[in-house]
Amino acid sequence: MRSRAYLGLLLFLSACATPPPPPSTRGTRSQRIANLQRAAALPWRDDGQCVVHEASQPWPILMERCYQALDHDRVEFHDTAGRCAVASAGAGAMGVGLCVLVAPEIVVGAVIVLGVVVVAVAIKEALDSYELRHSYPEEAGTARGTKVASREAEAQRKPKLKPEPAGQDWQPPVPPVPVDRTGHASCEPVPVPHAGEDDPHDECADTFPPNRYPGMDVLVGGVRFDALQVGVRVLWEIKTHRFDTYNEFIRDQEIDKEIEQLRDERRVAQACGYDFVVGVSTEAHRDALLAVDSFLKIVVTGCKR
Repeated sequence: MRSRAYLGLLLFLSACATPPPPPSTRGTRSQRIANLQRAAALPWRDDGQCVVHEASQPWPILMERCYQALDHDRVEFHDTAGRCAVASAGAGAMGVGLCVLVAPEIVVGAVIVLGVVVVAVAIKEALDSYELRHSYPEEAGTARGTKVASREAEAQRKPKLKPEPAGQDWQPPVPPVPVDRTGHASCEPVPVPHAGEDDPHDECADTFPPNRYPGMDVLVGGVRFDALQVGVRVLWEIKTHRFDTYNEFIRDQEIDKEIEQLRDERRVAQACGYDFVVGVSTEAHRDALLAVDSFLKIVVTGCKR
């Protein structure tokens, strides 16, 4: 009986919903943004992950697939227009909620959210990413760059005391970065391709935090970070070079260089509202960094080169 009732509900919803327009690249993109903006007004238990995944679908299909992810304890549905009585007879409260939500226009008072709605993390990031890509198309995957602009300038000023470790420490030219209305570098995360062409390092950055944008670094506040952790506002710097194999002089030089870099990255991350974590391959590397700056958050990844 329940399956028949639910089938009847879906047929009812398809009759209520506005038929989707013919698919097109621009139309799909507009539909996706409209769906994200509409869903942003609702509370989600999964941080909006389902909505982001299904955002390109017509709104009724999105709601059918993501309805269970709503925070139902914070939402009340009222059939103020009287058009969901058929649904309520067949599938109970779930049918009324779906019917109200998939309507082309939500009647005032039909959906009541208890408490203040904070836009779900995944939905906010998807909307922010779209806005940044629209405003700064050169940053949408074509940029090639380095960790920080100031680092390359610093490297040019300072004489090299030792051969640089191969791979992750090679830094190509700095890409242009988006700026906000004040002229400062934007705090919104912009994915850009991994720099350095160091496969073991990039694999560690993708899998250990884990990285929200696999295969990509992330540009925040004008600084390139190795990873933005999935589900939380944590930026990562990953170190995988074989620190334990260096002699004492080289270790000291390496720590001095890294401490300057990590403090700069931590300052930018915190200024933009992110936490900052350093991943190193060995305990010896972690201990050497903490001996200089005990406030760094350092995790031993065990990643190999």
